[in-house]
Amino acid sequence: MVAGAKALDMPILVTEQYPKALGATKQLIKDSLPTGMQAHPKLLFSMCGDDTAGWWAQHSEIRQVLLCGIEAHVCVLQTALDLLDRGIEVHLVVDGISSQRLVDRQVALKRISQSGAFLGTSEMLLFQLMQGAKHPAFKTISTLFKEKRADSPLPGKL
Repeated sequence: MVAGAKALDMPILVTEQYPKALGATKQLIKDSLPTGMQAHPKLLFSMCGDDTAGWWAQHSEIRQVLLCGIEAHVCVLQTALDLLDRGIEVHLVVDGISSQRLVDRQVALKRISQSGAFLGTSEMLLFQLMQGAKHPAFKTISTLFKEKRADSPLPGKL
């Protein structure tokens, strides 16, 4: 998602839940971020708290968000609900969202979608943003999806 967002020149916000105790963002992800970008450490589960208020103030024009992250039933859930409360359209990148337990992920995705968010895959959402093969980022983004990827289990009934 980071590579796709960069290709489409989309703003990117990366947060870390209490990195002192839980660990920092994996180096692979850090290496893919735009030059100079740092993850925002946070203590609230949502990424819409005081720790990121400055970022949101600088990006107040945002009306749609592609959301991915770890612990669907905690951080992703609370972030999605906060964004929806702010009137921001939320698109959950289901192949970029995880939880330690499958049932937590399933219930979280269902709860968030019942609250008004949309479910999509990274490929679906990035191609939707491009709208067609004439988009300048088409070749870059198409290349991202030529590599083999594992399926991500989804809730049985949405």
